[in-house]
Amino acid sequence: MNDKLSLADAAAAASAECGCAPSAAESRAFWKNGSLSRRGALGLGALSVVALSAFGVTSSVSAAYAANYPSWDDVQRAMASESAKAAEVTRIQGLIDGLTQRVAETQAAAEVATNEFYEAQQAFFDAAMKADQLQAQADAQAALADESTRKAAQVAAQLYRNGGDDTALELFFTGSADNADELLSRLGSMDKLFEYNQSVYDKAVKARDSAQSLSDQAVVARNERDRLQQIAEQKMVEAQAAADAAQAALDEQTANLATMQAQLAALKDATATTVAGYQEGVRVAEEERRRREAAEAAANAGGNSGGGGTPGTGGGVRPHGGHRSSGYGARPAPCRGCSTFHYGVDLANGCGAAIYAAHSGTIDYAARNGGYGNYIRIQHGGGVGTGYGHIRDGGFAVRRGQWVEAGQVIAYAGNTGNSAGCHLHFEVYINGRTVNPIEFMAQHGVSV
Repeated sequence: MNDKLSLADAAAAASAECGCAPSAAESRAFWKNGSLSRRGALGLGALSVVALSAFGVTSSVSAAYAANYPSWDDVQRAMASESAKAAEVTRIQGLIDGLTQRVAETQAAAEVATNEFYEAQQAFFDAAMKADQLQAQADAQAALADESTRKAAQVAAQLYRNGGDDTALELFFTGSADNADELLSRLGSMDKLFEYNQSVYDKAVKARDSAQSLSDQAVVARNERDRLQQIAEQKMVEAQAAADAAQAALDEQTANLATMQAQLAALKDATATTVAGYQEGVRVAEEERRRREAAEAAANAGGNSGGGGTPGTGGGVRPHGGHRSSGYGARPAPCRGCSTFHYGVDLANGCGAAIYAAHSGTIDYAARNGGYGNYIRIQHGGGVGTGYGHIRDGGFAVRRGQWVEAGQVIAYAGNTGNSAGCHLHFEVYINGRTVNPIEFMAQHGVSV
């Protein structure tokens, strides 16, 4: 959504409701005054280069192999002698083995990095929730202390008024048994008021001490939350870099493996089959691959049932069709490895159904993410972000650093990660912390 002011207003409202609003210093330090620009998101690429080195991989996989790939002319010339043919076979086999090893290494590194990102992100979410809960408990105890103090003051005022009644003392000295009984009764009532007031006072003191203790714990919890948030963001950068390297290696293999395998087969073929015949086989296989991909993309593009992609009255867009299969909050774990607190909302519209950007923004992550499976995160400005999990393998329609419009198809639903069936797991973040997406999207006229 282009109207960042309304998003910022919604973020402020959500923060106030959940009691998780950051301080001004927190917002400035981590979110650069609540806005992530396109340049800032694209700048993550520079950090990615540094992060790649931590895993011993590089995104420039193409450059590592491109100069060494044999041409069909090289194959034709090598057939002139057995020694040249053997040398070319060895060279091509080495390139194939190198590509295969590179893919395996980068994929293994990506799996480690993306799992670390997931674990760090979940630890941050848990810490944020704990900090919010402690602060809410502290606020409740402070309110109890204030109420108890108010009641104690009221009782004290009543006692003062009763204690200042000279008539009560006169009755005591009259010697009248009837009047004495009345006075003792009144004094007894005053004693009960004193006892009651003492208990109210003690309750106020206890509540005030508890509020202070909980407030101190909340400060510690917020510091831990902020520490874990920084770790999670760094792990995200490293995970994206490792995933990019793995994808580059896989693309390199996909682009060249079939040709080199055909070249190798041509060199080893003892029959009269021509090189041109092998070239034609590679061409036909490539055309068939492209045809299948185009057919699959066309089929996926039709998945807009159940209200997915429908704009709301407040500018938001329903990110997926189908029904809500799980809400936000505590729940029994629906699968092995699944969390008992659901930080998002699940929308089920079938395998391959389109997923849409809930608002306009910049993609700052598009890769695997542990239990989320394939996952996308979008920054919308004003400290607002959204996350989309369980995307199908090969189901990304966008890349990191890309700007997307509200309602644009960004991916296709799948069953990756900790999932019990094809669906979209959708999250909303305010300054990185999760909020209830059902309530947040309702503010933008969208029912999820």
